[in-house]
Formats: sequence, C-alpha cells, structure tokens
Amino acid sequence: MPLEILFGFEFRRTVTAGIISAKSRTIKLEEAEKSSYMTDLIQTDATINPGNSGGPLIYPNGEVIGINTVKISSAEGIGFAVPINIVKPIIESFKATGNFEEATIGIYAYDREVIPYLSNHTNLHFEKGIYVAQIVENGPATHTELKEGDIITNIDKITVNTMNDLRQYIYTKKPEEEVTLKVIRGKINKEIKIQLGKK
Repeated sequence: MPLEILFGFEFRRTVTAGIISAKSRTIKLEEAEKSSYMTDLIQTDATINPGNSGGPLIYPNGEVIGINTVKISSAEGIGFAVPINIVKPIIESFKATGNFEEATIGIYAYDREVIPYLSNHTNLHFEKGIYVAQIVENGPATHTELKEGDIITNIDKITVNTMNDLRQYIYTKKPEEEVTLKVIRGKINKEIKIQLGKK
C-alpha cells in the first residue's frame, strides 16, 4: 500500500494551525509537460499533506473559509486553499439532490493578473474580464462565435473579472442550460449564447 494512503488513513481527523498570509494568490502548476494556473487562492502555512488536502480551512470560530487544495513542494509551510464561496454551490447541490453534475463552457481562460506570466502574451493588456486562451476541442463553445483571444466581461449580466467569478456562477447551472456571455474582441462588444455541457 502506498505511503500516502497509510498516512491519510492513520492520521485522519488531524488538525493543524496556521496563518493566512494572503488572498487572491496565483500559482503555476506543471504536470505532464503542460502548464496551467490556479487563481484567487488563499495562502496559508497550515500543513497540507495527502491526508488533509481536500479538508477544510477553518477560522478559530469554526467557520469554514476554504478547501485545502495544494502546497508548494519546493518549500515548507506554503499551501493554498480554494475559497469556500466557490465550493458552496456544489455543497448546496449535494444537500438538495444528493448529486452534483458539473457544467462547463469548454474553455481555458486566464485572469488578467496571470497574463504577465505567459511568455506569448506579455504584450496583452485589458482592464476587466478574463482572457480566453483556448477553446476545448468538441466542447460546448466549439461551434459558437466565441474565439480564442476574446475577453469575457460578464455572464448572464453578472460581472466576471476572475476565473473564480466564472466558476462560481457556472457551478449554479446544470448541463444543457444556456448562458449569455458578453465579450470584447478588439474594439467590438459581442453577446454570445452557449449551451453548457457536462464536464
């Protein structure tokens, strides 16, 4: 049995204490020679290991503020949690139906704070919205007017400035529901309807 499974089982219900260092952190992930970014994370020095990643990040009063997600392997005491507001729609779905079907637009997009880290987009500047870096092949957005390079500024009239803004709203929707994106393409503003798919 792998060590991480033993660790996770034998030391379940472990609690560690730590400091919240920052909010809205962006980190780069590299896996299988591919890079991606996680944004709007809570940074903490509370211990995150295979046994407690996925566990709650809690204030002393018992309020859950995030879900422990990842740590930096090259340094001690630097971990990150997803803010609880992103997870709440998933919890509510499980409470109401016992199930959660994740809807998706079928894109990879970046917050504007991430753009300076992208070697091929360092000259890109925009003041609001998120940048559509890639449209997933054969995904919901493939046969719509949405294009790579578009800037999404809102969804169903809700302002979008981070990927977490987008995720938080999409998590309240179901596959096959339709959403309307407002996008900027150069000097052109467009509204694009997309039927959500199932992730």
